This record gives sequence, structure tokens and C-alpha cells, in this order.
Amino acid sequence: MGIMSKIIGSDGQHSTDEYLDLDVDGIEASRGDAGMSVRIATISERQDVIDIKDAVYDGDLVIADITRHTTSDNTMKRIVDELRQVAEEVDGDIAQKADEQIIVTPTDVAVAREKLN
Repeated sequence: MGIMSKIIGSDGQHSTDEYLDLDVDGIEASRGDAGMSVRIATISERQDVIDIKDAVYDGDLVIADITRHTTSDNTMKRIVDELRQVAEEVDGDIAQKADEQIIVTPTDVAVAREKLN
């Protein structure tokens, strides 16, 4: 099980209740001052793209679960094109991890195309 599966799971049926808020001294106080947040999304239909676009325009990184679509699906192709356009507009980046996730980054954040290990 990879790190992305641990973050958003492999079945796409997760809620915010499944994420643990770690009690680490000093982290809670600075969380509100963060310049960027990592947002988790699920793309079930084309309307879900609106929230993702808004988050990226606001400067957040979005990891979107796309397991409900196949990459050859015409709807998915349009969704990817829309997200690619957003990434270009904000000078961010977009990458797809297998048939499971799309990562869209805000300004000046790149997705490394090679694994750490």
C-alpha cells in the first residue's frame, strides 16, 4: 500500500472523520498561518471540478481521487483538460498517479515525477 493510498484510500469512500488530527506541540497554533493547504477531493462528476479549481486558485494543493472514472472516459478527458488549464493559469503543475489520483498544485509548486525510493 503506497503513501497516496494511505492518505486517501483505494476505494474512494472516505470522510474527514477518518483523518486523525495529531496532537503535536506547536503545530496546532501555526496551522492557521499556513500559506498553502493540501486538500483532498473526489471527482464523481464534472461539477466536482469547480471546488478543485477554486482551491487551486486560492493557493491550495489538491489531491483528487478519480477512481470512479476511467482515463479513457471522455468526461475524464474534459476534466483533466480543465484542471490542466487551471494549473497553467496559476503557474502550478498537474500530474496523474496511475488511474487513481490527480494532483493539481498552485503557483510555484511542482510535482516531482520520480519516486523517492
